[in-house]
Amino acid sequence: MNLAFRFSYFGDRFFGSQVQPGLRTVEGEFIEACRRLELFDGWREAKFVTAGRTDRGVHAKNQVCSFQTDKPERAVAALNQVLPADIWCTGWAGVPDGFHPRYSAASRTYRYYFFPAPGDTAAMHDAAQEFVGLHDFSAFARASDRNPERRIIRARVFDDRPFVVFEVTGESFLWNMVRCMASALERVGRDEAGPGEIARLLVEPAGRRGPAAPPEGLVLWDIGYAISFTPLPIGEKSRRYLADRHRHHTLMAEVSARLTPEGPAPDTS
Repeated sequence: MNLAFRFSYFGDRFFGSQVQPGLRTVEGEFIEACRRLELFDGWREAKFVTAGRTDRGVHAKNQVCSFQTDKPERAVAALNQVLPADIWCTGWAGVPDGFHPRYSAASRTYRYYFFPAPGDTAAMHDAAQEFVGLHDFSAFARASDRNPERRIIRARVFDDRPFVVFEVTGESFLWNMVRCMASALERVGRDEAGPGEIARLLVEPAGRRGPAAPPEGLVLWDIGYAISFTPLPIGEKSRRYLADRHRHHTLMAEVSARLTPEGPAPDTS
């Protein structure tokens, strides 16, 4: 049976999502969990594949993989028990043999979280509208030998205190594309670039691409398919992991504020 799983992960403890020998990766951990459950022996023979790769430090709310197995009930019941705490499945679906997580996707949505807020959110939102449509993104990505043209369906920048969020939906994206787009929008928000700079770079790509924003702010938010996923409850192991991370970072923020010589850090919300 061909199964698809929707899953989430924190990316900061992985060397990216794609399998790399000798390194901890999202795909590597997922494949190892499947092997422990004896869902398949070889991942290539099982046609294990994900919807796309994310770089080191990038997170996912809705990543998707698929593979073939003769133990679908075991996969649905036990994967969340065997996966490491920083990966958890949120849904599953039986899919046709022709389904491919990458090529069957109609769209992908990313969110980039800015903290502290760059400045003028309204100007960033207006500038983000220049990305919508079919454009040459050579100035905003590592295209290499790939076609640099990509179609953006919608884009917006909005406040989600204490963050400012850049959300973008496209048919597909190039390597580092969203992070480079976010970096350009941040310049607009800080009044370091005029509102027409993005439009100019899309029409006349520069000889060298702009810088990419740090990876820890990027989340693969959603992937659009013509299938629906049956929800899966998050495992207790991952629930504890998420709660522990929240407590740790809340504590560290307070400690950092108290250790700052000038006193508590200013409220950026």
